[in-house]
Amino acid sequence: MNEVQLIDKYLKRLTKRNISSQGLNDDIFFDKSKRLAVSIDTYVEKVHFPNFKTPDLVIKKILRSSLSDLICKGVKPKYYFISASGNSKSFLKKNLKKISISLSSEQKRFDVKLSGGDTVNSNINSFTCCVVGFTNKIVKRHNSKVGDDIYITGNLGDSYLGLQILKKRVSLSKSLKKYFVSKFYMPSINLRMVNFLRKFANTSIDISDGLLIDLNKMISEQKYGFLIRLHDIKISSQLKKFFNKNKRFNIENTIFNGDDYEIIFTSHKKNRSLITRYSKNKKLKIQRIGKILKKHRDSCIIKGNKKFKINKNLGYTHQF
Repeated sequence: MNEVQLIDKYLKRLTKRNISSQGLNDDIFFDKSKRLAVSIDTYVEKVHFPNFKTPDLVIKKILRSSLSDLICKGVKPKYYFISASGNSKSFLKKNLKKISISLSSEQKRFDVKLSGGDTVNSNINSFTCCVVGFTNKIVKRHNSKVGDDIYITGNLGDSYLGLQILKKRVSLSKSLKKYFVSKFYMPSINLRMVNFLRKFANTSIDISDGLLIDLNKMISEQKYGFLIRLHDIKISSQLKKFFNKNKRFNIENTIFNGDDYEIIFTSHKKNRSLITRYSKNKKLKIQRIGKILKKHRDSCIIKGNKKFKINKNLGYTHQF
């Protein structure tokens, strides 16, 4: 079974009397009476990152990915907790020093504070990160409206290509290699999206497993569908350069594979001009790429002049 099936069958019923759990249909816990928002994620070597050769970069990816869960809900993170498992080889003094320096830098960048955690001796390198924020309102996951515009932030596909480079499946020039690998380890999460989403978004989610998979998660409870216009997804200039020289790669297999930690959100079409003006004034890259449909079976992608039904979700799903 996959991750969603496991949760639905064995865990969701345990939360029936706990409204704050969001029915395990979202990535955060939210207690409105206490203004408390919490998210937790686990990251395992060879699943979420290929190796531990660059601990300073791995820890940045872990923290940014974790902060993203709150930011995409319109919540500013304040505290984080990290538990780590590893052995004497992975947690050498030089590695621990690199991790400490990286966390110090990230704390200043995102205005968060380390507040606790745990360490365990293990042959498996893994990290669990818990992030806490305070708010009186979140942008819920299953709250889109039929006819809503679908938006994404930033660039998709750069992180996935970075992972292919790390796995030695792609060879590029030194400058392009550095760019894409940095996008894998340091996703471009943006604290300025917190207030923006609270103002304009009906629903939202971050892109961790892939655009189509995460979009489906966002609307699955409502049984809505979606239309995505592929030509409206503008990629980075670096990714364009890559496609020009590597014809065997196609745009769908690159931009739909996740690890971007950009945000998908929906908003009423009356907000179009306001969102355009806001994104220009704040210098935020926000792209309108489609709309919400009434029926799930009508979900499709428009590519050129052709419409394609969604036969499968490109992206990543944990299987058990």
